Amino acid sequence: MQSNSSDITDALVAFLRESGLEQSVLEVQIEEVWPRVMGTTITSMTRSVEVKDGMLYVRVNSAALKAQLFENRFELVRKLNEEVGANVIKDCRILG
Repeated sequence: MQSNSSDITDALVAFLRESGLEQSVLEVQIEEVWPRVMGTTITSMTRSVEVKDGMLYVRVNSAALKAQLFENRFELVRKLNEEVGANVIKDCRILG
């Protein structure tokens, strides 16, 4: 059973790569892992998270949070990329 599921996973990954959809899927995954990586407090103060063409856009409700996330943006990018297992985000913009 293990072999069949890994064969299907490998085939799906290959299809996504060949069709050019892999980046889009990984960008959606970044948006989905945001609450797990950032925790409930920061997530509750986040209006939106979006990834487009390797750029992470985060809209927050707080000027203090905006400053804190901006200051730690390189660590933020590293953690999110690590969570999805790929170098999806190249840079980020923190917006108020």
